[in-house]
Amino acid sequence: MAKSLTLRAALVSILLFLSFIGAWHLATRSTGTTAAMSPEYAKLMGLTATQGKSAMPGPLDVGAKLWEHLKRPFYDNGPNDKGLGIQLGYSIARVMAGYLLAVVVAIPLGFLIGMSPLMSKALDPFIQVLKPISPLAWMPLALYTIKDSGLSAIFVIFICSIWPMLLNTVFGVASVRKEWVNVARTLEVGTVRRAFTVILPAAAPTILTGMRISIGIAWLVIVAAEMLVGGTGIGYFVWNEWNNLSIVNVIIAILAIGVVGMVLDQILAQFTRLVTFPE
Repeated sequence: MAKSLTLRAALVSILLFLSFIGAWHLATRSTGTTAAMSPEYAKLMGLTATQGKSAMPGPLDVGAKLWEHLKRPFYDNGPNDKGLGIQLGYSIARVMAGYLLAVVVAIPLGFLIGMSPLMSKALDPFIQVLKPISPLAWMPLALYTIKDSGLSAIFVIFICSIWPMLLNTVFGVASVRKEWVNVARTLEVGTVRRAFTVILPAAAPTILTGMRISIGIAWLVIVAAEMLVGGTGIGYFVWNEWNNLSIVNVIIAILAIGVVGMVLDQILAQFTRLVTFPE
């Protein structure tokens, strides 16, 4: 039954994808009215004005350009001309650095808050004030104090990643069944050992759900952060190609962002499934 459902879902997905590609192809093949103009002006305006062709590239144009990127993903011809693989590599490295820093801070702090009602009440006002602040609002302050665009982007990823992990860790730790904790106390299990042997296994699915949410937010924010700081990264690549009026490369970058985001999400989803057990 499950295999049949998976097969049918795959067929529906393929049908929807082919329908989208077909509609996209037909929409970009349409032609519009042209205007009489001097040859010099016509060179500036391009095919959109001179032949009435759609300004939006079609799937064949995007596919051909994508193949060029896949053939040479790591070329480096200078500051503003790097391969798509290099740009993605910079972005993933920044995301991983900020994300891992958030893991190191959020999970121990979440355990402390979840296990201590006193710390929960004491730290809650600070969390509620800091949590709603947009990560990009921290960027000017980070640039001013850190004075390095790459480190500032990592700091912004850290800020945006920490809250879902922290809150899910607090919720997971606080929701562990009291009878399990009481049994551990009856057996005179110490606090640290109790946290690792009883609370962590029980709260792991909730913690990993928070980590999964955080990685998605981090990947969203890095694109906007790199647009602001410039230099390298997939966000800068999108902005630079827009300035060059290369809509084909913008579409390819959007596709790459989506694929990498899906891969990161599925990695965390797989870890979540590994630590989830039916009661």
